[in-house]
Amino acid sequence: MQDPKRCADKLTRRGMLKSAALPVAGAFALPSLAVAVENSSTPYQRPRLKITDIRTAQVRVHGPQTHIRIYTDQGIYGQGEATDAAVGTDALVRQFRRVLVGQDPLNVDALWERLRTSGIFAGAQGGQYTTALSGLEIALWDLAGKALGLPVYQLFGGKFRDKVRIYCDSDMESPIGPESDRKLPWIREQGFTAMKIDLDDATDPARFDRVNWTASNGEIDRMVAWVKHVRENIPKDMDLACDMHGRYDAGTGKRVAIELEPFRLLWLEEPVPAEDIDAMVDIRHSTKTPIACGENLYMRWGYRELLEKNGVDILQPDFQKVGGLSEARRVANLAQTYYVPLAPHCVVSPIGMMASAHVCVSIPNFVVCEWHWINHPDLWKSWVKEGEIIQKGYATPSDKPGLGVEMDESVARKAQIPGTGWFEPSAS
Repeated sequence: MQDPKRCADKLTRRGMLKSAALPVAGAFALPSLAVAVENSSTPYQRPRLKITDIRTAQVRVHGPQTHIRIYTDQGIYGQGEATDAAVGTDALVRQFRRVLVGQDPLNVDALWERLRTSGIFAGAQGGQYTTALSGLEIALWDLAGKALGLPVYQLFGGKFRDKVRIYCDSDMESPIGPESDRKLPWIREQGFTAMKIDLDDATDPARFDRVNWTASNGEIDRMVAWVKHVRENIPKDMDLACDMHGRYDAGTGKRVAIELEPFRLLWLEEPVPAEDIDAMVDIRHSTKTPIACGENLYMRWGYRELLEKNGVDILQPDFQKVGGLSEARRVANLAQTYYVPLAPHCVVSPIGMMASAHVCVSIPNFVVCEWHWINHPDLWKSWVKEGEIIQKGYATPSDKPGLGVEMDESVARKAQIPGTGWFEPSAS
C-alpha cells in the first residue's frame, strides 16, 4: 500500500514538477531536470531545431504544383505543397530561404508573419507570393508535428470529426456522352456521396463572342441539359455541385442560378469573377441555389468583404494557396462568425490533400473537400508510400507525427516538370 502523504505530494504542483513528464517550459527553470529530460528523450522529441535548407520540386498533374521541403540540423524535414499560382514559386522560395535558414522552424506563425510583412511591396497580398508562402507554411507544420511527435490536427487543438467527406470533381469535357457514361458509374462505385461538373465551355457553338462570356440562350440551355442528365444518372442521395469558374458576367450568373433551382444543387460555384463581390451578393440574394466561391481569394483579408456583405453560402478557400494551414483556420473562424460553412478547393496530390484533411477535422464548419485527380487514378494511389488515402469517399487524417504521409519519389518524378530541379540543395 502506498504512503498517502507521498501520493498527496505527487498531486501538488511541486510533486508534478518532480515527475519525469515535465513540460518543456518548466525545464528552463530547473537545469538539472532539463538535462535528465534531454538524456531520456530522442532528438526528435526535443524541440531545438534549426532550419538548414529549403528545397523544391515542381510537378504537373492537374495544373502545376510546387512541393517544398524544409530541412533541419537534426536530420528531419517537413514537406508542403503549393498549387495553381505555383509557377514562379521556386524563385520566391529561394528568397525565403535567406530569411529562414538558422531559424527555429517551430515558430510557425512568427516566421509566416515575418515573410508576409516583409513582402508587402513584393505582392504578398496574393498570387504567387502567397501561394509560395502557403506551401512553405504547410512544410513547417509537417516538420513541427514530426519534431513534437504529434499529428498536425493535434497541434490545431484536436478533432471535431474523425474523417473528412470528399467530393469528386468529374473533370469532364462533356457530361453527356461516352466520358460521362464511363465516369458516373465509377464515381458511384468509389463511394463518393457528392460530385461536381463544370458548366463553362469555351467551344460551345452557341457562343457569339470568343472573348466576352455573356451567355446566349443556347449556352444556358446546354448548361441546364448537362445538369439534368447528370442529376438523372446519379443516385438521388448524391449531392451535385456545378462550377462556372468565374468566367461569366452578373446577368449570366443570375440567370443560370435561377434556371438550376429545380435541381437542388449542393452549390453553384463562382458564377462571376471572385473580385466582383457586389455581383456575387446580388446573385446570392436573387436565387435559392446556394452560391459558393473563394478558391481565388487570399488570406483572411480577401474574405472579409464577401462575408460582411453576405455574398456567399459556402466558402471555398484553397489551403495550398490561401496562406497555409493556420491561415485556412483563420478564414474558417472568420466564416463561422457569419455561420458560413467551408468546402475547400483542393486539386493537389495526396500530400496536400492530407494537409487539408488535418485542417478539415479541426474546424467546426466543414462540409466537404474536393478531389480532382479522377483522370490520374494510378498516379494518385501510388504518390505517397502509404497508398490510397481516400476510402469510400472519405479521407482520414493520419495519427502519425506531422502530416503522416511521405512522397514516393520514384512515382512523383513521373510528373516532374521538364527542365526543373528535384529537391536540389540550395547554393550557399
